[in-house]
Order: sequence, then structure tokens, then C-alpha cells
Amino acid sequence: MNFSGDAIDWDKGDGLVPAIVQHGITGRVLMLGYMNAAALAATQATGFVTFYSRSRQCLWTKGETSGNKLELADIELD
Repeated sequence: MNFSGDAIDWDKGDGLVPAIVQHGITGRVLMLGYMNAAALAATQATGFVTFYSRSRQCLWTKGETSGNKLELADIELD
């Protein structure tokens, strides 16, 4: 998947943008997290959704401890 983050205005939210995760088949919203450019790059590189944790101030891959990872199917920009 070749999605460029160039179209994203990273300056608006101090380098963070909301990222909505939806079920790949049903479209049901599963969660809302925040991404910075590094989280987007990690998501694309690994194929698993990575967020930026505002409370811990670091990257966080959903399911890294529980095993319930979110596998990337597609990225769309609103």
C-alpha cells in the first residue's frame, strides 16, 4: 500500500491527527486513536496499526501486549 502522509496537515494538532479504525468488512468503528508521522510510517512498515500514546508520549502498537493486533487493510484520508 502506497499512501503518502504528505497530504496530512501535521501542524494542526501539534503533530497529531485522529485515526479512526474500522472493521474491514462491516465498516463498524472499532476505535479512535491518534497518529503522528512516525506512527503512520510504522503502521505502513509493519502492516499493524500503530498509534501515538498521548499519555505515555510514545508509539504504541495496538495489541502488542494482549495479542489483539489491528491488521492494516487500507488507509483513507478524509
